[in-house]
Amino acid sequence: MTPSQEIILAEPRGFCAGVDRAIEIVERALTKFGRPIYVRHEIVHNTYVVNDLKAKGAIFIEELDDVPAGATLVFSAHGVSRAIQDEAQRRGFHIFDATCPLVTKVHVEVAKLHREGYEFIMIGHKGHPEVEGTMGQLDSGIHLVEGVEDVQRVTPAQTTRLAVVTQTTLSVDDAAEILEAVKARFPQVREPKQQDICYATQNRQDAVKLLSPLVDIVIVVGSPTSSNSNRLREVAIKLGTPSHMVDSAEELQPEWFAGKTRVGLTAGASAPEILVRQVMDRIKALGAISVRTMEGLSETVKFPLPKGLRIEGETGSPIEHLR
Repeated sequence: MTPSQEIILAEPRGFCAGVDRAIEIVERALTKFGRPIYVRHEIVHNTYVVNDLKAKGAIFIEELDDVPAGATLVFSAHGVSRAIQDEAQRRGFHIFDATCPLVTKVHVEVAKLHREGYEFIMIGHKGHPEVEGTMGQLDSGIHLVEGVEDVQRVTPAQTTRLAVVTQTTLSVDDAAEILEAVKARFPQVREPKQQDICYATQNRQDAVKLLSPLVDIVIVVGSPTSSNSNRLREVAIKLGTPSHMVDSAEELQPEWFAGKTRVGLTAGASAPEILVRQVMDRIKALGAISVRTMEGLSETVKFPLPKGLRIEGETGSPIEHLR
């Protein structure tokens, strides 16, 4: 590494409003009802956040059979199927839904158009919990496409009433390409009034597009299971800038920085700022001597918490240590 190396921080980066809200729901539930609190699936896709909440008394499960009767249960930010919601209610759990409101918006749109006789094409990644939750809003009539080639294989029962929805954490450019293929094959397809890809995913990808030409390498802080973090790394690589994604500072490899004078640093929407600081400190230890932050959008979005989680006399958010 050269003595003149600098770190350029992307702006915006890290936590979005949906992640803030989801973590705060678990923290408040722990404070108000005591441990343990059960959470279906990782509340957000970040190892540090999940381990932090585990230490405070959250128990992460995939099957409702693992939740004892009468327990408090939180649905993750990715959303769940109607079957999971109905089963949890039937079992009488004390439920708090941490589904991101922007994912809920997609669920509401699917339910509304389904009542009007629509079938759906969903653009997303097979097996991702958000995709499973959205597709699980219906018993049938929703078809997943992961790439342009899948569009040619889709066989809806009818095309007169056909709508398209997308996973909220996709690559903006990839989703646009797939959407064009859908529209080419099904010219009458109904698009969302506002795109389903969330503001934070869009903003972080736009920031990496601005960052990449300025630097020799882009480091993305995020866990391997985080869709939006993976997309940030892909955006940089598509622009010709080498990029690596790390879950923690310990994963940084000194050889990545050999001969690099400018290092770009960003974080996925589920990665806390404390990890960014740790990664930045590690890059400094490897030779970087200055840090500057790009100009970028300032996000002011905040989502309301579910009823029943107000804590008397509170002063500030319980998740400040993660920011």
